[in-house]
Amino acid sequence: MRVFNFSAGPAALPEEVLRQAADEMLDWHGSGMGVMEMSHRGPEFMSIHAEALADLRELLAVPESHRILMLQGGGIGENAIVPLNLFGRKPRADFVITGSWSQKSQKEALKYGESRIVATGRTPDGFTRAPARAEWQLSDDPAYVHLCTNETIDGVECFDIPDLGDIPLVADASSHLLSRPMDVARYGVLYAGAQKNIGMAGVTVVMVREDLLEQAMPICPSAFEWKTVAENNSMLNTPPTYAIYIAGLVFKWIKRLGGLAAIEARNIEKSKLLYDTIDASSFYVNKVERHARSRMNVPFFLADETRNQDFLAGAKARGLVQLRGHKSVGGMRASIYNAVPLEAVKVLVEYMKEFEARHA
Repeated sequence: MRVFNFSAGPAALPEEVLRQAADEMLDWHGSGMGVMEMSHRGPEFMSIHAEALADLRELLAVPESHRILMLQGGGIGENAIVPLNLFGRKPRADFVITGSWSQKSQKEALKYGESRIVATGRTPDGFTRAPARAEWQLSDDPAYVHLCTNETIDGVECFDIPDLGDIPLVADASSHLLSRPMDVARYGVLYAGAQKNIGMAGVTVVMVREDLLEQAMPICPSAFEWKTVAENNSMLNTPPTYAIYIAGLVFKWIKRLGGLAAIEARNIEKSKLLYDTIDASSFYVNKVERHARSRMNVPFFLADETRNQDFLAGAKARGLVQLRGHKSVGGMRASIYNAVPLEAVKVLVEYMKEFEARHA
């Protein structure tokens, strides 16, 4: 029996994507072989790769000024790959800290140059807000400013993205890319691990502006140097072929649903239902300021945390899994990515109300 999976990542995939992948496992489009067996330079996989790139560019309206790269290493890998590619001329960057993942990005960059915190959303209750642009104390001439636009652990999402003029804005959008339209042109670099809304773990999407391809440090490994990867169309080494194939299926699923505007409407409905349930209760608490609440990752706490294990056990019995909060913050977390249906959220809020009625 399929469960309702609220995992933060690797996360739920659309069931029709899984079924199509299963149908094509042994024989992709009459080729007599599965995608995992194909040469990455053969015409079969090259067509899969090209179509995935074209669909992603269409969905996000990626301008021609930006190259789309398919790398490996995930978001944590990009924490090192970004400064290695952008510190060649100016080894310094500014970081806006909105939660646990932007903290990791800032600390990793320290290995390669100056990494300065210019704003933070930390409060006595943890990371509960997204600092407004007026709070950013930018340095004189950084190579870039880094922002995590959705914090998976803390449940903070940035909706107001400023125009920084000549300063490149670099964003980790791993946990909400493709959940709503985004103005890619506003970013110098936009990157995302796949295992949330894009597909399965293994591939990292990087969208980088052409003029930033010439700023790598001499020590940057060739396999991660954006200029070299771009020149080789992400085929410098063997790419994560099956992960790219799955991502391509997900892109087509999103297009069939009506694109990112339709996806955003679905995600607003799901998140509103869950937040409204939390806000109407004194039994459950969400600490994030309303204007910064993530539509993808909804952390919440029971007022009486001695009942956490009972809550999780009851949820599992109803087919609601992966609701335990991250170990660094505790509590609960419902990750309601694109592939999580509205029905799953309805079942969850019904259970939350029942549990509260029994124990309040």
